[in-house]
Amino acid sequence: MELVKLTHDNIEEEHICCAISNNKDVQVMSKKNWLKERLDEGLVFLRGNVRGKCFIEYLPAEYAWIPIEAKDYMYIDCLWVSGQLKGKDYSNLLLEECIKDSKEKGKKGLVTLSSKKKMGFLSDPKYMRYKGFETADTAPPYFELLYFSFAENAEKPRFRSVVRSRENIPDGFVLYYTNQCPFTAKYVPILENMAQARQIAFQVVHIQSREEAQNAPSPFTTFSLFYGGELVTHEILSEKKFEKILVSKGL
Repeated sequence: MELVKLTHDNIEEEHICCAISNNKDVQVMSKKNWLKERLDEGLVFLRGNVRGKCFIEYLPAEYAWIPIEAKDYMYIDCLWVSGQLKGKDYSNLLLEECIKDSKEKGKKGLVTLSSKKKMGFLSDPKYMRYKGFETADTAPPYFELLYFSFAENAEKPRFRSVVRSRENIPDGFVLYYTNQCPFTAKYVPILENMAQARQIAFQVVHIQSREEAQNAPSPFTTFSLFYGGELVTHEILSEKKFEKILVSKGL
C-alpha cells in the first residue's frame, strides 16, 4: 500500500477517508477548510491509497486543538483503519511513518488522547499500549493522555488544569465542538434543532481557534456534550443517540 500525503496542491482532489467524497458536501467542506489552515502549522494527513478509512492525522503538540502541555511532542489527532482494511498491518505502517517523520523533525515523542477502555473517536488504548505508549496523565471522567517517548527521561506531557475545573460551564446542555471532524458539521445543527423543538436549554460553543481549544474544559474538543456541568459524552451523536440521552434526563 502506498501512502498519500495531503498538500495545498492536492487537497481539493484527494479523498479525506472519514467522510463522503463529494467536495460540495458540508462535512467535506468544513473538514478540508480546517485542514488547509493547519497544513502551514505542520499538520500531516497521510492516507492509504485504498478504498475505505485508512489514515493518520498528526501535528506538533503546540498547535494541537487540545488542552495539554506537551512541548516538542507530536500529537496524533486520529489514527483510523476500519472495516475490511483491518488486520493488514496498515495501522502499523501509518504509525511507523509518523514515528519516522517525528524523529526526523526532532520531536521528543508522540502523544495522543485515549481512554480507560476502547471508546469511539479516541485512540485504542490496547493497541497504543501494545506499541509502547504509556499513561502520562488522566482527566475525568475517563480520558487518558498516552505518550511514547523517543528518549529516556523526557518530560511527560500533561493535561492543562482547565480540564479539571468545571465551575464556568452553564447549566443545561452545553456542546463544545470544532471542525476537526467532518461529522460535526452535519450533526451539530441536527441536535440544535431537536433541542429547540423541545424548548430545551441547549448552548453551543463552536471552538474556532487553537487558543480556544487549548483552554476548553474537555480534553476532546472535537465534540463534548455537558449537562449540568458534567460530561455526558464525547462521541458525536446521531438523532437516535441524542433522543436516548434526552429520555434519560426526563426531557
